[in-house]
Amino acid sequence: MSSSNPDKEEEQEKESPCMNGGGDVASAGDDDDDDNGGEVVGVGEEEEAEEPTTEREFAAAMAELAPEGVRALHARVEAEWGPVLQSACQTAAARALWGRAVRDPAAAVLAGERYLRGLHDKMRRDERAGAREVHGVMIAVRTLWFDARIEAAVDALGGDPQVVILGAGMDARAYRLNCLKECTVFELDFPELLEMKSDLLHEAMSSANHQKLTLMAKSLIRVPGNIQDGDWVTKLQSCGYVPERNTVWVLEGIIYYLQHADAMQVLETIADRRSSACTVLLADFMNKNATSISPTMYHFYHDSPDLLLPSIGFSKVTLSQIGDPQAHFGLLSHPDNLFEKLRRLPRSLEKNPEDGTPCCRLYFVEASASPDDQIMCPLDHYLE
Repeated sequence: MSSSNPDKEEEQEKESPCMNGGGDVASAGDDDDDDNGGEVVGVGEEEEAEEPTTEREFAAAMAELAPEGVRALHARVEAEWGPVLQSACQTAAARALWGRAVRDPAAAVLAGERYLRGLHDKMRRDERAGAREVHGVMIAVRTLWFDARIEAAVDALGGDPQVVILGAGMDARAYRLNCLKECTVFELDFPELLEMKSDLLHEAMSSANHQKLTLMAKSLIRVPGNIQDGDWVTKLQSCGYVPERNTVWVLEGIIYYLQHADAMQVLETIADRRSSACTVLLADFMNKNATSISPTMYHFYHDSPDLLLPSIGFSKVTLSQIGDPQAHFGLLSHPDNLFEKLRRLPRSLEKNPEDGTPCCRLYFVEASASPDDQIMCPLDHYLE
């Protein structure tokens, strides 16, 4: 587990690593004045957005990497991690450099210099060339969509629902979403990733120059595990997950990395939770063409996840594509951007009739299920 001392920096970092039974659950502090509750910082219409902000965001992100301990840890990431684990840092880099829209004060520290520099160079080239889409915008939109749907689900379920983030990677929502203040958040991922994440945050917050992080969730429990194994739910339960409590399940940027059998095992396991409590699933799916972008990385796909999920027990399913009104956030200003073109085409088309290129789609899907179809899940009204 992490080598960080849970007694140090108590005000800044209050999370509980879980070794399947060990560790106490930490409670969040009351100080949430610095949080904006996951609200989107508007871009596109304000004067500030008219000027390129990439350089300013990059400089701010690099300043977060000043502590020697942070740099040493990222050197290990670059030397020891494979492409799947490293993708978590790439996602964090996009959140850091799209800070005009995504407020994630931990993103730069979790990303590291290599991935910040790589994305910054691509974004700068795009902006200079007047590109229709700037690198990282897909992750920015995806992040904001999940933020918004988590907030809506937590509000609709009421009380103190659990939020389980599978394949959590470098996710820092427990530190930045005020809507989680009554929620227990579980982060499940590979042990080495969770250990590195905890160490990075500890090293950063030990530096006098790093901005303060406050745990917004009621509690955060990190669960070492692999969702490809059959015992991941058992590990969650040994760390405090209660099957009888309403739960929001978050699968952001994870399901398509799995083989088909493993992905279906995860989805069916979550659907089976409906027998005990209201269950909400938030996930993104690739269609078949999208997995061809990197066949060695991406495996699971489904061209109609809105049909798949009802077949395994979900009663309410809605599907969005990037560029839809609920998945836009003012970040896709060019009228001919790729995502706008795709959403105008029927989903049944495999190739764009204009240029013959494959239609590579990313679907955002939200679904709910309840113990009894005769008893409406509180979330049903907002999915209708």
